[in-house]
Amino acid sequence: MDTPPTSATTTPSATDTSRRRRTAAAAALASAVEWYDYFIFGIAAALVLGDAFFPSASPVAGVLAAFATFAVGFLARPIGGTIAGHIGDQRGRKPMLVLALTIMGLSTTAIGLLPSYETIGILAPVLLVLLRILQGIAVGAQWGGAMLMATEYAPPGKRGLYGSLVQLGVPIGVVTANSAFLLSEAATGDTAFVSWGWRLPFVVGLLVLVLAWYIHTRVEETPEFREAERRLATEEKEKQGARSPLREILARHRGTVLLAGGSFAVNTATFYILITGVLDYTTRELHMERGSVLAVSLIVSCFQLLMIPAAAALSDKLGRLRIYAIGAGGLLLWAVPLFLLIDTGTIAGLAVGTFVGSLFLSIMYGPQAALFAELFSAEMRYTGASLGYQIAAVLGGGLAPFMMVLLLESTGTSMAVSAYIILLAVVALGSIAVLRRRAQAAGSEVT
Repeated sequence: MDTPPTSATTTPSATDTSRRRRTAAAAALASAVEWYDYFIFGIAAALVLGDAFFPSASPVAGVLAAFATFAVGFLARPIGGTIAGHIGDQRGRKPMLVLALTIMGLSTTAIGLLPSYETIGILAPVLLVLLRILQGIAVGAQWGGAMLMATEYAPPGKRGLYGSLVQLGVPIGVVTANSAFLLSEAATGDTAFVSWGWRLPFVVGLLVLVLAWYIHTRVEETPEFREAERRLATEEKEKQGARSPLREILARHRGTVLLAGGSFAVNTATFYILITGVLDYTTRELHMERGSVLAVSLIVSCFQLLMIPAAAALSDKLGRLRIYAIGAGGLLLWAVPLFLLIDTGTIAGLAVGTFVGSLFLSIMYGPQAALFAELFSAEMRYTGASLGYQIAAVLGGGLAPFMMVLLLESTGTSMAVSAYIILLAVVALGSIAVLRRRAQAAGSEVT
């Protein structure tokens, strides 16, 4: 005879649902505050850091120096991803995420309090570079931990959607970073903003420590990692040796890591061109009003908050690589119209160009977390996914604003920047094609 359900039998399901939602929300919030701290440096680099820390007779030289410092953070990201991935695959996702948040909060606040070149001389840019390196290590460590906390807790058939909650941290970070600078400028005035008002958005970064404490005390480790940990503990006992996720990735899966990086470089490069390089280009070269340009970036990022989860949910039904390739192809086709519209020097042209560009970015970015998670097994997922993502960040995002200024100055035309995007899009489509062929041959869930 069937036994009617009791509260004892229904509670675990309710508890699991509550735990899953709490973990996904914490991971998304961690991503948002981490990217806020990271992005405010890019905005400040385009607006004020050149004059404050790299005084020069040439405004272009100052901007290049500031963007080079911005790029240093990207060079440090693989270090953070490698260290956190290796330890995170051995000790758990949560400890590395908490540590990454703590490092980011402290380094960002320190940048806001750092004296300028005028006050302490050459020590100012040296300390700025060191703090930017710490930011890079922190964000390199953070993405893998936050992404896996969300995707490994996802219910069946919704890994893409849950992973996109972490991806939303990027547009949320852009919106809050732009808003912080707009509010700081409005509250202090143009002269005071250049002098000290730009520091306010950095000091707010200290609040990230509260979130780190919450995750440490209230969020549990993912079930997939706990299962992998039990399985590996048995294997290691039998083999009488400790495993190395990093060594295994480099020995057996480095091709997948490189393909993952190649598939994503165009996305991260175009993204940083739009939020940082275009900000410098439109205000310095096209003489557009700074507040209006920031407002366009803010509105476009709000649009991404809708498109990223929509693209991710679609990938749960139609396949990750299929949706991913549509976004990469769109970026290839839109690279030239994008700058033709921006070069009109009008807010309307800027808005349309960046809006459509951000649409294709969102189509790629939505399924990316779940895609990278599915490329590797749970035992080495933190390491593999982090390395793939951070390689793309170095090849694409870190150099993109610097390359944009360099290309504009050397060629005198924005079409050179379009060619740069097209080249990366071709690499992305080629990498996606190889990943799809490998997945089909292996009968993988990645399609």
